[in-house]
Formats: sequence, structure tokens, C-alpha cells
Amino acid sequence: MYSEVVEITLRSIWVSGTATIIASTWSIIIAYIMSKKESLAKYLVPLSEALIGVPTVLIGLILYILLSSRGPLGLFKLLYTPQAIIIGEAILVTPLMISICYRVIHSNWLVYGELALSLGATEKQTISIVLKESIPGIIAAYAMSFSRAIGELGIALMVGGNIRGLTRVISTAIALEVSKGEFEKAIALGAILIVIVVAVSFGLRILRRLGR
Repeated sequence: MYSEVVEITLRSIWVSGTATIIASTWSIIIAYIMSKKESLAKYLVPLSEALIGVPTVLIGLILYILLSSRGPLGLFKLLYTPQAIIIGEAILVTPLMISICYRVIHSNWLVYGELALSLGATEKQTISIVLKESIPGIIAAYAMSFSRAIGELGIALMVGGNIRGLTRVISTAIALEVSKGEFEKAIALGAILIVIVVAVSFGLRILRRLGR
């Protein structure tokens, strides 16, 4: 039992961590573009904030249809794999990460970006300056997105299938133990989940301080 819990815990951290990193690759770029173009941000900011509240089961259902054998992406055979969960969680946290990163980057763009351009800095130099000043806020976005991803259930259950030794993560393991009436095990797994979230939050907070 102990070895299985360790396996589930490590898989959960890997899946959610990977999904968060993948989501950040396009979220930060989109947030930066929005920061420079107010006309674009006027529409995308409310949209991203609205999408934060989309039910996870809806995302899971859409992905299930796309990844199933009869779906357009069925040839990749990703359904009921950790990769499917990673894709789903990356989609899930994207609106949250865009919203947070936009506010951070936009604020720094107004303070540093426009000033840098007026002083003759190149576009590449300006991007570097703005992103460097935005690091603490971006790290906070990572922490919130990771917490959102690792506690997610609907997507992990629908496209992961809760397969023992392959796609079972902490959230689906908790749901399984509750359905079996094993509430003590479910509470123990819940405690592990809370410890992970708190540990990651404090760890990233330390990185934020070092980045200042």
C-alpha cells in the first residue's frame, strides 16, 4: 500500500507539473501580446476569466470525444494515458495562467516596457526586461495553476480512466476510496494532496523572494 501511495503521489506531481509547464509556454506569450495591445486585451481578458470557471467534466468530455477511437485524434491512442491527463490539465489551467500573467506583465510593461522602448531598447531587450521584472508574479501563477491541476478530478477520471499503475493520480484515488467506503484512506490521500500543494506554494514563494 505504501509503495502504491508513493507511486500515485509522484505521478500526480509529474502529471500536474508537466501540464503547468506546458501551459505556461503559450500563456506567457499570449499575456505579453495582450499587455502590448489593449484592443486585444479588452476582449481576451474577460474571456480568459470566464473560462476559468468552465467545469472540468466538460473539458474531459470534449477531450474524450476527440481522443476516443472514433474521434479525430483517435489514431494517436492517447486516451487512458498520462499524456491525455497532461493535455487536459494544460488546457484547464491556461485561462488561469493567462489572467494572472497578464496582470503582472501588463503592469510591468507600463512601468518598464514603454520606458525601455523610448530609450532605444530593441524588442528583444524590452521583452527580457519586462519578463525579468515579472518573474515573481509568474512564479505565483505557476503555484496557483499547479494547485488547480493537481486537485482536478473530472479530466483525470474521464481521459485517464483511473488505471492502477498507469493513470491513477491522487484525486482519482480519493474518489475510488470514497466509493469503496474506505474513508480513512481517502482522508490520508487528501492530507497528502494538501501537503504537496502547501509545500509547492512555500517553495515557489521562496523562489519569488530570491527572484526579487
